[in-house]
Amino acid sequence: MTVSREIRLKSRPSGVPTHDNFELASVELPAPGAGEVQVKNLWMTVDPYMRGRMNDTKSYVPPFQLGEALQGGAVGEVVASNDPALKAGDLVQSMFGWREAFNAPAGALQKIDPQGLPPQAFLGVAGMPGLTAYAGLLRVAGLKDGDVVFVSGAAGAVGSLVCQIAKAKGHTVIGSAGGAEKIAFLKEIGVDEAIDYKAEPDLTAALMRAAPKGIDVYFDNVGGAHLEAALEAARPFARFAECGMISMYNSTELPPGPRNIVQVVGKQLRIQGFIVSSHADMLPDFQRDLAGWVREGKVKWKETVFEGIERAPDAFLGLFKGENLGKMLVKLA
Repeated sequence: MTVSREIRLKSRPSGVPTHDNFELASVELPAPGAGEVQVKNLWMTVDPYMRGRMNDTKSYVPPFQLGEALQGGAVGEVVASNDPALKAGDLVQSMFGWREAFNAPAGALQKIDPQGLPPQAFLGVAGMPGLTAYAGLLRVAGLKDGDVVFVSGAAGAVGSLVCQIAKAKGHTVIGSAGGAEKIAFLKEIGVDEAIDYKAEPDLTAALMRAAPKGIDVYFDNVGGAHLEAALEAARPFARFAECGMISMYNSTELPPGPRNIVQVVGKQLRIQGFIVSSHADMLPDFQRDLAGWVREGKVKWKETVFEGIERAPDAFLGLFKGENLGKMLVKLA
């Protein structure tokens, strides 16, 4: 038997989650059965979308179940195999995060070819967040020549790659983030105008100064005041890619909608929400383009790392306090 620790959902949060909503438990894993492999997780990710799965409500993914291990992206090493498709030592990606080890059918795992990248990159720049940035900017927002791009949450895993893809394609980019360290990172990756929203008494006024002729694309990770500012700064026919609205995820009641939503009509704006899984067909193009941008030095990334499965709740709660620069990760082994 192999002993593995895991984080379970103990209770459903009301508002901002707390440590009381999680519990650490141990399980014993038998040897893998026919067609199964046993994996030791090396890294796991925490992401804002997981907050929605803690509510017992219908959504695009089922809610987490009380008393069961949470789920999320992870990269691990096969330590025992009962399937010829995978062998001990192979690196694999899965949705069996929040645990140190697990048994699963080989078909439920994706083998990783590192291609010179560290394993955890497949949870960030080379993984789901990277594809989210790529699909959201190029397909959903329909990036085209001459666009001025505004990105909220621009120092995060998704937002920072949106900024860099837009810069690699020759666009003017405005990014919003909170705090001096994050603003310095935005300048390092070539953002033309970096707005520290924590230091600005009027975010709309700050965006109008940064983009005096307006914006053509808004990549939204935050919602709230950022969405209002983008509506005000938008040029006619601007396109909004609605990736996330982290400012609202812990609300206990519906917050007021954008006060200036009427701008959608007069400016003939297109606002489209999207889920990355609907754009999986773009993965080969994304991986090809990303490899080129990395080779050319056009893409950089940052990671914020917590160590140990017991720190996973700390990492997750830190997302909602803005504690992450780049991808928030938990190192397990």
